Amino acid sequence: MNEYNRMSKTKYIFVTGGVTSSLGKGIIAASLAKLLQAQNFKVTIQKFDPYINVDPGTLNPYEHGECFVTDDGAETDLDLGHYERFLNVNTSQANNVTTGRVYQSVIEKERKGEFLGKTVQVIPHITNEIKERMQLLGESGEYDIVITEIGGTVGDIESLPYIESVRQLIWDLGRENALVIHLTLIPFLAAAGELKTKPTQHSVKTLMESGILADIIVCRTEHELTEELREKLALFCNVKREAIIQSIDVDTIYDVPLKMLDEGLDKVVLEKLKLQPKQPHQLDAWNGFLNRLKNPQHRIKIGLVGKYVELQDSYKSILEAIIHAGAVNETEVEVISLHSEYIDESNVQQELKPLDGLIVAPGFGERGIEGKITAIAYARKNNIPFLGICLGMQMAVIEYARNQVGLPDANSTEMDPSCKSPVIDLMETQKSIVKKGGTMRLGAWDCSLNSGTITSEIYAKKSISERHRHRYEFNNAFTDQVFDDKFIVAGTNPETGLVEVIEYKDHPWFVGVQFHPEYKSTVSDPHPLFKDFVKASLAKKLEY
Repeated sequence: MNEYNRMSKTKYIFVTGGVTSSLGKGIIAASLAKLLQAQNFKVTIQKFDPYINVDPGTLNPYEHGECFVTDDGAETDLDLGHYERFLNVNTSQANNVTTGRVYQSVIEKERKGEFLGKTVQVIPHITNEIKERMQLLGESGEYDIVITEIGGTVGDIESLPYIESVRQLIWDLGRENALVIHLTLIPFLAAAGELKTKPTQHSVKTLMESGILADIIVCRTEHELTEELREKLALFCNVKREAIIQSIDVDTIYDVPLKMLDEGLDKVVLEKLKLQPKQPHQLDAWNGFLNRLKNPQHRIKIGLVGKYVELQDSYKSILEAIIHAGAVNETEVEVISLHSEYIDESNVQQELKPLDGLIVAPGFGERGIEGKITAIAYARKNNIPFLGICLGMQMAVIEYARNQVGLPDANSTEMDPSCKSPVIDLMETQKSIVKKGGTMRLGAWDCSLNSGTITSEIYAKKSISERHRHRYEFNNAFTDQVFDDKFIVAGTNPETGLVEVIEYKDHPWFVGVQFHPEYKSTVSDPHPLFKDFVKASLAKKLEY
């Protein structure tokens, strides 16, 4: 037994899932962290994913949703976006670990001879690696509490090493320093007209068979849990009545912390960890945000043009950034998803005319590109406020080059490697790269904003830092041909000269950015670009 761990000041909370996936472990973890943060505890959250990819950077958005990028350039699970949006605290490479990364590390150690000729096995070598990574943030001394979300569902083959690692770690740390929250589904059978607890009972039993006793059970449900049902769950799942927490469906994920407060989740957690609140809950700012969100004075429609719009999680950070910006402007924003593959000259007016603003989203590959260009041309010519993000900015450059400055063959070498006017080209540093994973231009990079531009007024400063995820950039060889007195470069990277921001001046609001502003928008600090974009879209509507 590790006596140092027994005396550890950092407390650990593990969040597991049962019955079915996609119940919202990340939201529950972020909500609990918010309540603990509101009592002045220093909290961080980490996500352990059971898939064998080293990171989600090479995963199709249809497979895994959005890939979230941190300041230090980690391509991570989208749940880290929830963590940052709720807590307003940056995450890093250490906050997201996958099975692929764990095995990669262990195999590298074996190749170096670090195991002294031992047979490398799941126990103890893989589980030791997982435990080390689970404690990495806690050992920094920065946090009072570390919350660890275990991806997948209890009983999955892929999750077994993580569940075993949690079992061992609880033994190492001591029950007063660690606890397990198990999130399950209480299904409602319409034919019987009642909620059923049996799936939860089986899920908790499966967890117990792995040597872990759930301390708290959070029950996702569409209907209120009766007192009788809560008592039944407590009895059969071997937990106290107050440790049965209802998580009923809500209008917005930002309601969940307050629902968990009403249910006493943080109170039960602190009692089990033998901690006293450092201060009463400080949630005034959060409540103010919710009040503005739920009581809008205006309503607008924003079009989101993308190629993965069938899956909302593909653009999760953009959608949440719009919510944050809408609340600041006391405006309800209805997002109209538009599949770029199905936009052309025959229907662009019908699709875009009802909109108050247009966002052209990031993406990779050739599919749907012409639809994006057609949509941008309509927005530019018809004074619809426009925000282009990453590929959206690149398409805005191509649109202007083709339609305004006499470069009809303008394109990106990503779409057409042999195009005659490659106004968008592979970054010089990317041309020798063969491996796809983790090799893009990633993380936070500086940008110098030119004075007198809309963007410099929005940020109210000349130098900014934003997160990136791309391989292609504006080809500076075409600077003099593409840009003029109306279509301008508004921001560049001070070291490389990379074009970071473009603007079209003969327009109410037309901005394209090479970076991803959505990654840095939080509840307490909505991103200035999204705030001003929503404000401009509202002004357009009010004008008419």
